[in-house]
Amino acid sequence: MRRLLILLGLPLALLVTVAASVKDDYFEMSKQLEIMQSAFRELNLFYVDELAPGDLMETGIKAMLAQLDPYTRYFPETKMEDVRFMQTGEYGGVGASIETRNGRTVVVDLLEGEPAARAGIQLGDVLKRVDGRSLEGLDQEQIGDLLQGATGTQVEVDVERPGTRELLSFELQRQKVKVPDVPYQGMLSERTGYLALSSFTKTASFEVRKALMNVTDSLGAEHVIVDLRGNGGGLLREAIAMVNLFVGKGQEVVSTKGKTPDWNKSYKTRANALRPDLPIAILVDGKSASASEIVAGTLQDLDRAVVVGSESFGKGLVQQTKKLAYGTRMKVTVAKYYTPSGRCVQRLDYSHRDDEGEVHALADSTLNTFYTSNGREVLEGRGVIPDVEVPLPDLSYVLEGLLDKGVLFDFAVQHRDAITAPDDAADFEVSDATWRAFVAHAKSMADIPYASKTFEAFEQLEATAREELLDDANAASLTALRAGLQANVEDDLERHRSEIERALEQELVVHLYNTTGEYRHGLAHDPVAQRAIELLESGEHLILLEGPAADK
Repeated sequence: MRRLLILLGLPLALLVTVAASVKDDYFEMSKQLEIMQSAFRELNLFYVDELAPGDLMETGIKAMLAQLDPYTRYFPETKMEDVRFMQTGEYGGVGASIETRNGRTVVVDLLEGEPAARAGIQLGDVLKRVDGRSLEGLDQEQIGDLLQGATGTQVEVDVERPGTRELLSFELQRQKVKVPDVPYQGMLSERTGYLALSSFTKTASFEVRKALMNVTDSLGAEHVIVDLRGNGGGLLREAIAMVNLFVGKGQEVVSTKGKTPDWNKSYKTRANALRPDLPIAILVDGKSASASEIVAGTLQDLDRAVVVGSESFGKGLVQQTKKLAYGTRMKVTVAKYYTPSGRCVQRLDYSHRDDEGEVHALADSTLNTFYTSNGREVLEGRGVIPDVEVPLPDLSYVLEGLLDKGVLFDFAVQHRDAITAPDDAADFEVSDATWRAFVAHAKSMADIPYASKTFEAFEQLEATAREELLDDANAASLTALRAGLQANVEDDLERHRSEIERALEQELVVHLYNTTGEYRHGLAHDPVAQRAIELLESGEHLILLEGPAADK
C-alpha cells in the first residue's frame, strides 16, 4: 500500500513542480512587460526630442529578436507583402530587381515574360524617376516600394540608358509576378535530365512534379539531376511533398522537436512515389538551406539519391509565422528538425554566444555520427555533406575585385549590342576582339578595381613605417617595392585570362540570352553538374549508395 501511495504521489509532485515553474514564468514575464511599458511611457513623455512611438517600439522589438537567431523576425503591418512573398513567391510588381551602385539605382535582374522585360527595360538601365518622382535621396527599399503595388495598377518609370542622351520612359502595368520555382529544365546529355528549384513556395512540389514528368516522359531522361544550389528553403510541407516524388508512402521524411509538445512531430510521405526508381543526383552548395537540406539530407539518409557539390548552409531550424496585434506578424523559430537517420544539420549554436556576442559552429567534439539505411556514415551539425564533393576553384584577387566593382556587368551593358551572338547560348564564346575590348575597358578606369593581398600588406607596412618615423630613412626601398607591387592591369588580366574570360562569358550570356540562356551555357561548363552526369551515367552512384550494408 505504501509503495502504491509513493507511486501515485510522483505525478502529483511533478504537477506541483510544473505548476510552480509556470507561475514563476508568468510572473517574470509580467514583471518585464511592466518595466518595458513604464520605460516606453517615460521616454515618450520626457525625452528632450520628439519621438515616433512606432519606430521606437519597432527598434526595441528588433533589438530583442537580434539576441536570438536571424530567422526570428518581426514584420510591421507595412511589410505584410514580404511575408506573402516568402510563402508564395508572388508579389505585385513589374519583375525587375534593382541595386544601388555608386549612388545610382541600376536594374540588375529581369524576370522573363514579366512587365519590365516585355516593355523593353534592359539590364544596366538606371532608374531616375518613378511616377514623376525623383529617386534622389531614396534608399533601395523605398524605391522598391514605389515599383511594387496592387495588381493592375499603372506605374511610369523613367530610365537613363548608357549610350543614350534622353531619358527613356516606360508605362508599365503591375502584375502578380511569380518568381518561377523551376527556372530551368532540360537535358544535359542524351540520357540525363536536369531541373533547378529556386525556392520552396506553396507551388514548388507541383512544379517539380511537372518538370519531372516532362524530362522523363517527353524528353526521355533515364536519370535526373535536381539542382538545389542557392535554394534558401521555404515551406516544410513542400520539402516533404518533394521527397514523396521519389520515395513511397509511409516513409518518415523529417521529425521536429520544440519546447512545446505540439512541435514534437514526425512527418511521413502520404502518397505513392511518382518516380520511385529513377536514379537521381541532388546538387547542393553553401547557399542550400533549410527545406533544401531536408530534401537532400533525407534522400541521402535513405540512400535514394547521390548528393554532389559542397557542404550546405546548415540551417536545422523550423519557423512559424504568428499573428500579432494590429496586423503585424512575427516569424518565430519553434523547433529543430531531424532527418530520418536522427541527425540535425544545424551548424551554428545560437543558444550560446561568446563574450563578444558572436555565434560559433558546434564543436567537433559534440557532434555525433549517424547512419544511412545502407550503413553509410553521416555527420550532424555540418549541414549536408555531399557524398561526392566537387571543390570549386578560389577566385583570384583580380576577378574578385572586378566582380565586386561591377566591372564585368558595366562592360556587358556597354558592349552587348556590338556582339554577334549565336542562336544557342551553349555555343557562345568570348572572341579575341571582345577580350581586347574588355582589357581596354578595364585599363580606362580611373581606379584599379582590385588589389593584391601583397599590395594591401605593403600599404600597411608603409603606414607602420610612417608611424615609427622609419619612412624617410627607407624611402628608396619603399618606393622600389611599391613600384614592383603596383598593378599592371593588362598583365594582370592576361595572367588570369582563363578565369576572367569564363566569368565575362557568363555575364554576357545573361545580357544576351536572359535566364534560360544562362542555364544552357553555364551547365555546359559547370564542374558540379558534369560530375553528377558522370556518376549517374557510369553507374558509380549505385556503388556509392550501397555502403557497407552491401557487404553483409
